[in-house]
Amino acid sequence: MNSTNPTNSMVITFIGTGCGVPSKQRSSPSILLSLDQENLLFDSGPGSLRELLKAGYTYNEIDYIFYTHFHVDHISDLAPFIFASKYPLAPRTRNISIVGPSGIEDFWKGLLSLYGEQIIPEHYSVNIMNITRFKSEGWRLKTAKLPHAKESIGYRIEKNGKVFVYSGDTEYSEELIELGKNANALILECSFPREVKGHLYPEIAAKIAQECKVKLLILTHLYPIMDKNEITSIVSKKFNGRFVVARDGMQIVI
Repeated sequence: MNSTNPTNSMVITFIGTGCGVPSKQRSSPSILLSLDQENLLFDSGPGSLRELLKAGYTYNEIDYIFYTHFHVDHISDLAPFIFASKYPLAPRTRNISIVGPSGIEDFWKGLLSLYGEQIIPEHYSVNIMNITRFKSEGWRLKTAKLPHAKESIGYRIEKNGKVFVYSGDTEYSEELIELGKNANALILECSFPREVKGHLYPEIAAKIAQECKVKLLILTHLYPIMDKNEITSIVSKKFNGRFVVARDGMQIVI
């Protein structure tokens, strides 16, 4: 692991800050949240395994993978993740939980029908579960149904008085405002410079952060068309708090 998690802190590492369209600067969506001795990965788009290693972490150090929805750019490295965990010279031995919205069990069954023994664990257990059955230990998890794909959800993690919120792909909604209230770190997708159905853009992301009264807004899931200077200019006019445009490998401690 590339760093030690400070006591009572949340460490956020941006594994991929782009989308499904290839970019030389940004990999597909994936975010790592480290809580003391546990590592929670949110989404694993194509290339996440390699980017995780570049950030100083291995697949053997991940305890949970949470999925926001089943679009290819958010979930396609699930099978490669489990396949890599069978590597005989560095086999995985700790159990892992794969958690997602309604349909995650069927998604996993579909992968098993495609890959069979390639992704059947040998020295550990893969626990596949719908978010409604998930019970956390030592931290609190909330979710909200958000408007994007039919199954899309956002996540809120609370521990030691700190709050992490990740929207996944979404549009503006009251459910998102409730999910993000008073967050220490609100991570919002910001796909396009102007309104596109199913996604956020700088002006509306700033509005959400302002309504949620967050301490830090972090924008991710940027398409190649997005210009950092333009984003900064727009957001700074609409949101009077701290914000950053995420980049691959960025690490933030809250």
